[in-house]
Amino acid sequence: MVIDTREQPMPQSAAAPSPFTPIADYAFLSDCHTGALVAPDGTIDWLCIPRFDAPSVFGSLLDRQAGGLRLGPFGVNVPTTRSYEPGTNVLVTTWHAPGGWVVVRDALTMGPRRGTDSITPHTRPPADDDADHMLVRVVSCIDGAVEIELLCEPVFDYGRATAVWTPAGGGADATGGELPIRLRTDMSLGVEGAGVRARHVLRAGERLYCSLSWDAAAAVPADAGEAEERLAATCRFWRGWIDRSRPVDHRWREPIERSALTIKGLTFMPTGATVAALTTSLPETPGGERNWDYRFTWMRDTTFTLRALHWLNLDWEAGEFMQFVADLEPNADGALQIMYGIDGRRDLTESTRDELSGYAGARPVRIGNGAFDQRQNDVYGAVLDSILLHTRRSQRLPRRLWPIVESQAECATRDWREPDQGIWEARGEPQHYVSSKLMGWVALDRAAKLAAIGGDGDRERAWRATADEIHADILEHGMSERGVLRQHYATDALDASTLLAALFGFLPADDPRLQATVNAIADELTEDGFVLRYRTEETDDGLCGKEGTFIICSFWLVSSLAIIGELQQARDLMERLLGIASPLGLYAEEFDTATGRHLGNFPQAFSHLALLEAAARIILAERLDEFS
Repeated sequence: MVIDTREQPMPQSAAAPSPFTPIADYAFLSDCHTGALVAPDGTIDWLCIPRFDAPSVFGSLLDRQAGGLRLGPFGVNVPTTRSYEPGTNVLVTTWHAPGGWVVVRDALTMGPRRGTDSITPHTRPPADDDADHMLVRVVSCIDGAVEIELLCEPVFDYGRATAVWTPAGGGADATGGELPIRLRTDMSLGVEGAGVRARHVLRAGERLYCSLSWDAAAAVPADAGEAEERLAATCRFWRGWIDRSRPVDHRWREPIERSALTIKGLTFMPTGATVAALTTSLPETPGGERNWDYRFTWMRDTTFTLRALHWLNLDWEAGEFMQFVADLEPNADGALQIMYGIDGRRDLTESTRDELSGYAGARPVRIGNGAFDQRQNDVYGAVLDSILLHTRRSQRLPRRLWPIVESQAECATRDWREPDQGIWEARGEPQHYVSSKLMGWVALDRAAKLAAIGGDGDRERAWRATADEIHADILEHGMSERGVLRQHYATDALDASTLLAALFGFLPADDPRLQATVNAIADELTEDGFVLRYRTEETDDGLCGKEGTFIICSFWLVSSLAIIGELQQARDLMERLLGIASPLGLYAEEFDTATGRHLGNFPQAFSHLALLEAAARIILAERLDEFS
C-alpha cells in the first residue's frame, strides 16, 4: 500500500489573514428600501440601488475590485470608536488621526415624504416618512487638523460595468448602471479613471459632507448644514419608530431594541416584505460553496416575524407584512412558494457571477436562489400560524386572508405524507423530515382554530382530525427508541429544527419526550454550547464542507429551555449569545466557535427574530415568577 505523505491542505479558517473585513465588523445602514454595509475603515463595501435585491454599485464585499466609497482620515484605517446614534440606524465613527480628531456620521437618509416615489413605487399605503434614496456622510473636526480623503469608485452590476463620470455643479455624475448616481460634496473633486477623489484638511470646528443619490428628481444637500439636517431627520424617523414599540424595561433592552431596528431596517417599505438578510454569498464555510443569496422573503419567516412584531406592539408593520402575504401568487397547485421576491415575484432563478472572487475566496457568488421552487411542506404551517397570530391580535380575520387559510390547509392535507427538502433546503434526496411533518400539524391545528373563529364547524372538525392524524404519525415514526425526535423518519440523527416542537406547542412542556429532545440537542448537537443545524457528516444536504453553529438554532434552544422550565440554563445560554454579538449588536447567520467569527449573510433577520422570541419567553417567565 502506498501512503500519500504530501501535506493535505487545512480547511480555511474564518480568522485567516485576509484583505476582506470580518463579517461582524460591518455596520448596517438602511432606509427601508435598500441597505449598505460600512467597513471600519470608512468604506461602503456593499450597496445595491435602488432596492435590496438590485445589482450592486459598491460590491467590495464580494470582490475587492468591485467598487466602494470611502470617506475618512487619509492614511488611517482603524477608528477609535464606532456606535449607532441611540435608537437609530445612523452610524457615528470617531477617528484619532495624526494631528487631531474627527467624527463621521453616516446614514441612508429618511424624511418627510415628498410626493410619489417613482424609484421604488409603493403597493402599500405610503407612510408620512420615506426614503430619500440617498447616502449622506458628514465629517466634523473636533480637535486639531486632519486631512480627509474622499474616494468614490462605483462599479455597476456586481462589478461588471465601469462608471463613466461627468463633472457637475458641486460634484460629479456617474453612469454605467440602470440608474445614474450623483455625488455631491463641498470638497474639490478630481476624476481619476473610473473613480473620483478629493483631499482636504479639516480644522477644529469645521465640517464637510458628501452625498450620493440615485433619484434624479430629488433635491440633494447643498452644503454640510443641509446634510446635517438630513441626518437629524433620519434620527427623528428611527427614534419616532422605536418609540411606538413596547417599552421593555429589562437588562436586555439594548439588544432587543437593536434587533427591532435591524428587522425594520430589513423591511422593504413599498410592499411590507422583509428580506432574510442584506447580502448574498457570504460564506457559511470559509472558502467553501455554501454561499446563498438571501435578499428575498421566506414564508418560513412569517410566523417568527409576526410574533416579534406583535410582541413589540408594532402592529402596523405586522399588518403590512400580512397584506404582502395576501398579495402573493400561489403555484398552480395552490401552494405558496417557500420564498418570493420582495416585490412578490415568483421566479428567483439562480445564476453565478464567476468573475467575482467571492468573499475571501468563497465561490461561487450566487444571484437568485435555486431553492425557490423546492418542495418544503413546512411553509403551510408558518403561514397559517402567522394568520392565527394576526387574527388573535387584531380580533378579526380579514376577509382577504380566509382564502389563504382554505388553500394552505387543503395543501397541507394533501402533502403532509410526502417527502420534501426540509426547512434547511437540503439539496440531497427528499426525506420525511420531522420538522416538515410537525409544521404540517401546525398548519391543520391553526386552520382548525381559525375555522372555529369563523364559525365553520365542518371545516374545524375535518382539519382537527387531520391534525390529530399527523400528530400520531410523528410520534410513531419520528421518535427514536430513546424517545427523542429525529431529523427524518429514516435516521436517528438529531436536527435543531425539531426544537420547533417546543416553540409551536406540539407536546406539553412537561412531556418527557419533549424534554428529552431539548436536552439531547443541548448535549449532543452543540459546539462549545452553541447549536448546529445538524451534523453535516450525518446528513445528505447535497453539499460538501463543514458549517458553523447556527445562531437562530441557539436562540431556539434558549426558548425551548425556557418552555420546559430550565430557566437558568436558558438565561446562561442567552447571556453567552448576547456576548457574541458584533461590536454594533448585529448577528450573521452562523458563529464559528473555533475563531469567534461570524459566518453567512449579514445582518440575518432570522437570528434577530429568534433573539426577540428568546428574550420574550425569558422575560415572561421572570414576570410570572414575580407572582409565584
